[in-house]
This record gives sequence, structure tokens and C-alpha cells, in this order.
Amino acid sequence: MNGNSNITSRAAIPPVGVTRLDNDMTVKEIFDSMDYGPAPESSAEALAWLADRGGIAGHYINGKWDALRDDFPSNNPATGEKLAGVTKGTADEVAKAVAAARKAQPKWAKDGAARARVLYGIARLMQKNARLLAVMETLDNGKPIRESRDIDIPLAIRHFYHHAGFAQLMDAEMPDVEPLGVCGQIIPWNFPLLMLAWKIAPALAMGNTVVLKPAEYTSLSSMVFSEICTAAGVPPGVVNIITGDGETGAALVDADVDKVAFTGSTSVGRIIREQTAGSGKALSLELGGKSPYIVFEDADIDSAIEGLVDAIWFNSGQVCCAGSRLLVQEGIADRFYAKLRRRMDGLRIGDPMDKCIDLGAIVDPEQLAQIKAMVDANTAGETYQCAAPEGCFYPPTLITGLAPSDTLMQEEIFGPVLVACTFRTPAEAVEIANNTRYGLAASVWTENINLALDIAPKLIAGIVWVNATNLMDAAAGFGGVRESGFGREGGWEGLMGYTKPKGKTAKITAPMPFTTQDGTPADPLDRTAKLYIGGKQVRPDSGYTQPIFDKSGKLLGHASTANRKDLRNAVESNAAAKGWSKSTGHLRAQILYYIGENLSARAQEFATRINQLTGGRTGSKEVDDAISWLFTWAAWADKHDGAAKGVPIRGVALGMHEPVGNIAILTDDTRPLMGLIEPLAPALAMGNRVTAVASQAFPLAATDFYQVLETSDLPAGVANILTGRHTELAPHMAAHANIDAVWSFSTADVSKVIETKSTSNLKRTWVNHATHRDWPSTIWRAQSTAIKTIWIPYGE
Repeated sequence: MNGNSNITSRAAIPPVGVTRLDNDMTVKEIFDSMDYGPAPESSAEALAWLADRGGIAGHYINGKWDALRDDFPSNNPATGEKLAGVTKGTADEVAKAVAAARKAQPKWAKDGAARARVLYGIARLMQKNARLLAVMETLDNGKPIRESRDIDIPLAIRHFYHHAGFAQLMDAEMPDVEPLGVCGQIIPWNFPLLMLAWKIAPALAMGNTVVLKPAEYTSLSSMVFSEICTAAGVPPGVVNIITGDGETGAALVDADVDKVAFTGSTSVGRIIREQTAGSGKALSLELGGKSPYIVFEDADIDSAIEGLVDAIWFNSGQVCCAGSRLLVQEGIADRFYAKLRRRMDGLRIGDPMDKCIDLGAIVDPEQLAQIKAMVDANTAGETYQCAAPEGCFYPPTLITGLAPSDTLMQEEIFGPVLVACTFRTPAEAVEIANNTRYGLAASVWTENINLALDIAPKLIAGIVWVNATNLMDAAAGFGGVRESGFGREGGWEGLMGYTKPKGKTAKITAPMPFTTQDGTPADPLDRTAKLYIGGKQVRPDSGYTQPIFDKSGKLLGHASTANRKDLRNAVESNAAAKGWSKSTGHLRAQILYYIGENLSARAQEFATRINQLTGGRTGSKEVDDAISWLFTWAAWADKHDGAAKGVPIRGVALGMHEPVGNIAILTDDTRPLMGLIEPLAPALAMGNRVTAVASQAFPLAATDFYQVLETSDLPAGVANILTGRHTELAPHMAAHANIDAVWSFSTADVSKVIETKSTSNLKRTWVNHATHRDWPSTIWRAQSTAIKTIWIPYGE
């Protein structure tokens, strides 16, 4: 620090309450003017470590270094100097790594306690090498050493410690699940080692093996990690690292892996969703964000501004959950902006190896050019920028006075650029905050806890911080909704993405509906079953129907053929029934019990109908199963509890279960009634609104069932029932922007088209790939809900 604090004279009598130093300067003036640093961290040891290994970042396969080639450079973003050469993995090299992982997986999965010891060993060795890891991360990424040292590396270590415990507990606490197998994992450049830990730790804990590809810009810390794996006793083939660029990543996605876990941009996430469609591979996507940072007029303004510095200028804004959209209540906006600009003037930008630096370098000139292009193209609002050094640096930027629809309020910039607008009421704040296609994170600042806890559940985001920002921990789930992706990382919920239920699946074949030999018999009575949309029986827009016969060729009636307009009308009625998702679990339970009771009163009628449709004798059992299933989910409606996570802060992180939203379902063709009720009951119990397409071969049991719904107090629009061809409706369901998830248990070959078309809004999908299995309650609950983590710090 510069600034002389010796008292040399009393040349003048200062005002009351002001201590005057150095003749003319007050203590406040000294603090305003003093400079920091420099306090450089040495990079010599890290550079020597690289030199000793030939200055090449390459593949770690089957427990040893493999191909090491200087295919393209890894540069220091702050200086532009080359740090190392990077090997670009080929499809054959990826296949070699996957084969090693496949061979090692069965033995690795056998002993959870042994896995726990290895994961614990990794964590201990990461602690011992924390300095090397931090320096390597800063050299390669350009982030301040202070962030690498104090945030990234400790949190990465925490993930391995925490998941070592999960490995120890798996056999006892998760006896009904097993590992997926081999996991292909692709991580970004903004948190190289931390993202590696988020991906590898839970996968290994659950008995999977991994092939991980780091980002092309930032492969060096994964090299250090590879050697740590060897030293920690990780068996050969359990952890494999493949370096390279996007082509290498595409080869990994296309390889013989059982799961693909990706963190990165939404655009690449779409490509991966399409590339894996129909393959049967599990998929989790943690994608982009445009997270709102909401400041109410009663907030502690100074605290909110310090939080904002961490929200948007941490890692130079290169953070998927960065609080990049500032929403300030109108009454304090001018004062807030003035204080924020003054705080920006004090930010220190420069050499990331200096411990006194607040903002380091942008990761690569290409990324810097993208940031510049987006800001330069903006003509709205008022722009305020600080100074920045020459080179791959971008100044902290504030753009105020924007409208919610402006491009920079909607598009992810991924740089140190904060955009802002104002709001008047809490309701308007929620509306603006949710006016985005993303749904990753949000921050709420207010001294009114009632207001905070009213706003947090209304925000469409996977994580909400109250009077805080960027809090993360291995015990608390992290992930998004909408185009921010699906799946969670951290906590018990994160483990589910790396397991599957034990048991076999069975191939299913489409049932053949009965026909008549002498043409459709005439009948003077109109027995056409209509569609059920918005609580009413309606005729199909297509105007077409299909005849339904029994085994002897007798006409049982006609079923309507729904088209895309009928689907649209059903989804609109789902949206109008959003109050169902806000209702209490107790209310939903009572209605589900009522549905079960009303079905029970007509049990014989439904059993007869099922036997007529299928030509079998199992109708009574299917009705009994359906009634029992309704009662089971009535019981679950108010018992699917959230959790208070054991995070290491003075505060609490609440893992809350929220309904997914609008779910479209293609039902199991082989079971006329149970095929409908099996997915419908858990979806409704958890607060979702449903549009279900009945069995294509045996639709009349489902159309009889909507008469039960009409007499059971279910609000209009909560459940809609369509009949028609699954292959025709499936692509429209998957592409519909206002459908949040598609489930398919159909015998029709629609799994691939659903997964492909779902990229329109990256909705969740749950498809059967032409197989059937009895799913446990845990899976039905997980598929029917999304986890929202609400962080609430507390203290003196």
C-alpha cells in the first residue's frame, strides 16, 4: 500500500469527527487514494512442471500418458505467450480411452468403500498440490490467482471429499440403483478444474468410469489432476482424459458411452442433444444463462453492490450463472447506479498473477472479440466503462436504461458486462426476471424476509440466492431449466444422473387392434368418443375418427383423431390451469383420492371395457392396479419433501421440489387404462398439468376415464386426453415451445424424433426406446419435479 500515515503536524483544526493526517489529508481521503500491490505470485514452479513433461498437454489413457503432440497451442491469456502444445484427440484415440474405461468399469463398481478411499486420496493430494493447481489454472485461464486459490481449488477439493462419502454410503443408502457404465464428459474453459471435479467426483462415486475432455483453451490443470489420479491409486482405465477441440468432443459424444455430461454453451448443447437423439445415452446439460440480480428499495445498497461485484465481475463475467441482468427498483435506481459506478472505478484490472487484482484476462482473443462485437452493436441505454490494460482484457462495463426486450438484456454476453433496467413493483420484477429463455440462477436483495421468500419461488431458475450470490457447494444441487439445460450437479439429486434402477428392460411390440371381416357395421347411435380438452368434451379439429372393434368384430365405437391444433388447444388449457401447480399437496391428494374412489365405483364397467378392447381377461386386475396407483400418488402428493442441505456456511440451502410444468405424454399402448393412469397420477400429484395421448390401439378406456375426471373436482385444463396416432403427434409435442417435458411409453418408434425435436426449447424428455420396465417411485418423482436450490444466509 502507498500512503504515509505519520502525523507530522496540526496545521489546521479539522472539523469535529474528522482526523486530519499528513497536513491536509483525512483518514477517509487516504483510504480513497491508496494503491494496492503489486503482490505477484510466482509461476516458476508451474512452468518448470510443464517443461519437465515436454511442454505438451495430451491424453491420459488407462492410467498412463498416451499420445502427446503439439497440434495447437495453449496460450497465457494475459500475455499471449505459449504455455504448452495441446494434443488434438482423434476418433480412434477417443475409442481407445472409452475401451479402457469399459474394461475397468465392472471391477470399479463392485466396492463402494474402496472407491471412497480412492476419492479421499484424490482430495488429499489435491490439497497438497493446491498451489500448483491454482497457479496452473490462472496461467491457463487468465482468472485472478486470488479466485483460483480461494474459490476454485478449495471447492474442487470439497467435491471429492463430499463424494467420497457418497461412495461409502451407496450400497447401504441406494441399494436399488447401479452405475450407468462409462460416462463421456465435456467441460468448459471458465472453471477447468472445478468443472472437472463436478463431473468426475459423482460419476466415480457411483461406480462409473469416465472419459473427460477439457476445453481446448484450458487443458493444463487436468494434466496435474491426471498425475494425482495415478498417485491416489485410481485403477487404470477408471479416469481417462482426452484433450482436443470441438471435433474431439463430437467424437466423444458419438463414442460407445452410456452417458454424456456437458457443460457449455446452449448452441453446443443443442447439437449434442441432436447427436445423442435415439441412442439411448443418458444426457445432462448445464448451459447458458442470463441471470437476474434483483434489488428492492429496502435492500442494504452497499452490500448489494459488493454482491454485484461478485455476481458479474467474478472471473471477468465468464460465468454461466453470472448476475448479468441488474433489475433495480425505481425509487433507488439513481443512487444505486451512482454508487455502483464509483465502486467500478475502484476495480483493479491487470496481471492475474497479482494477488491484488480483481479482474484478469479474457480467456482468448476470440472470446474478447465476441464481447466487443456485442457491446459495440448496442445502441440503447447509457454505457459506462472503466479503463483496462492493453491485450486480452475487457473493461468492467455497465449499461443502464435498457428495455427488457433489448438484445443485451436477452443474450448471454459471457464477459464483464452488466446490463440494467428498473422496475416498480415486486410483480413487475418477477415478470421482467422471467422474461428470458434461460433459467439458471437469480439473486434477490431485500431486508424483508417475507418479500424474499415470496419472490424466490416465483423466479424461473434452478438456483436462487437471497442477499448473496454465487454460493456453491457439493451438497447442494446446481443446474437450470428452460434453455439453461436439465440435470443437476451436487447433492443427492446430482447422483441420480449417474445411476439407473437395477433390473432388466423388456422389448415391447405394438398391440394389433381388432378389425371386422365384412366392413364397418352400421349403427344408428353415435358412439364417437370426443377429445377431452379444458374440462370439456370437444370434437377433433381434423374431423376424422377411427372405428374400434372387439375380438369378434363388433363395433365398440369410434375414437377421434387429434391433430396439432388439438394439441395446441390442450397446451393452452394447461397454461390456463397454472393455479394447479401452486396448489397445496393436500388439495392435490384429496382430488386424486376422489378420482380413485370414483373409478372404484365403476370398476366392473371399466374391467369389461378393457376385456372388450384387448380380447383378454385381465380387465379387473388392471382396474385394481389403477385404483391402487391413484391412491399411492395421492399419498405422495404432500410427502415429497425437500431438504435443508448441509452446506458449510452460516445459512441454509433449501432443496425445493417444484413441478416441471406442462408435460405431454404418449401412453403405453398395451394397457388401455393403466397405461394412461400410470404416468398421469405422479405427474398430477407433483403439481404438473398434463396432455396425454391415449393408447392408439385401445383408446376407449381412456375416453371413458375422462368421465371420471369430470366428476372428481379436477380443475379444467389440468388434465387433457387426446386420441390419435402417436407418430403424428410426437414431433409436435417435442417441438412445442410451451411444453416443458415429453414422456413417451408408446410402442411407436418415436423416441428419436422426440429427442431430436426437443432441441427447440431444450425441454426434458423421458422416452422408452421401444422397451418397458417397472420404474420405481423415486424415478417417477424425479421426472415429475425440478429441484430449485434457495440459498438463505443468516447470522449476526
